Amino acid sequence: MSLKKPQAPDLFNDQMLIESADLIAGVDEAGRGPLAGPVVAAAVILDPDNPIEGLRDSKKLTAAKREKLATEIKQKALSWSIAHATVEEIDELNILEATMLAMKRAIVGLSLEPNLILVDGNRIPKMNRRINAVVKGDDKIAAISAASILAKTTRDGWMVELDARYPEYGFAKHKGYGVKQHIEAIRRYGVLPVHRKSFSPVKEMLAKDDLPSL
Repeated sequence: MSLKKPQAPDLFNDQMLIESADLIAGVDEAGRGPLAGPVVAAAVILDPDNPIEGLRDSKKLTAAKREKLATEIKQKALSWSIAHATVEEIDELNILEATMLAMKRAIVGLSLEPNLILVDGNRIPKMNRRINAVVKGDDKIAAISAASILAKTTRDGWMVELDARYPEYGFAKHKGYGVKQHIEAIRRYGVLPVHRKSFSPVKEMLAKDDLPSL
């Protein structure tokens, strides 16, 4: 999947761009960096007549606050959609392309057609839509903040489920990131199907062929 170049950054600060749109979809992802699990994307169209207080970058919120806001977003948003790209797709495509794929799936999954899509970051999926990238948009645009919260709470929930299946790996605690506890667990117990085999250090450990078999 090729990536579409975002429009000039000065457009993102033009309030007229946002005010000219009736339905704005915010899009964000969670899980680009971990060694395990899918990358998850969400798209949200908020209801301007039913505002949600406290929306901001999900990483700046406590887990309890994220969960509370996620419930409120699902109740109050005009439309929301959550999608993902699998570990297999990440390894086949690369993480950037897989992230764009997850975002595209989330956008397509909306029940309403937005006339402006704002994506967190500096890359956007190639789509025949009016779409812009917004650097640090998860702390600037409410709809992107909402998408950030839905993506993170969904992915974190999935990692907790994985923890129940593979408790020795500690997924509930580190959510698949490459912390010391996770690396040591891989060395001790082996690589799981949920691990991204194209990511270092999993790739290097597999190349050494000295991991325990599952």
